Amino acid sequence: MNERILEYKTSINKPLDEVFTFFSKAENLNKLTPSELQFKILTPSPIAMKKGAMIDYRIKLSGIPFNWKTEICEWNPPYKFADQQLKGPYTKWYHEHIFTEEEGKTVMIDRITYLSKGWILAPLLHILFVDKRVKEIFSYREKVLNELFK
Repeated sequence: MNERILEYKTSINKPLDEVFTFFSKAENLNKLTPSELQFKILTPSPIAMKKGAMIDYRIKLSGIPFNWKTEICEWNPPYKFADQQLKGPYTKWYHEHIFTEEEGKTVMIDRITYLSKGWILAPLLHILFVDKRVKEIFSYREKVLNELFK
């Protein structure tokens, strides 16, 4: 199965520095994740966001609990950061957060490159569960961001 790339673009009615400051606090991920995923950051707070920072989480996907470990592999405030999965529910997960400012608003692009687990069943699992769930999570995230940054 080939890698999947999903891209979400969100326009946020706040300046770039304010939006990036929000995203530079890993603890804010709790606000951006649907409650049914039972998302919990296991790494003690505060987390110093920088290149090489490691963050451990617990999450439930389709009712199955996973431990998830990511590393901040790019850190370029206030324009971009990226995290990659070191351990978790995907064979590959690379998430770029790209920020630009346009007329006093922030345009944020989430670009996710991922590959589902499941070996020979991976394409079927992707179609039945994974693709839909990833899209739901990022749609929820966009909705919450629009509410938080009115």
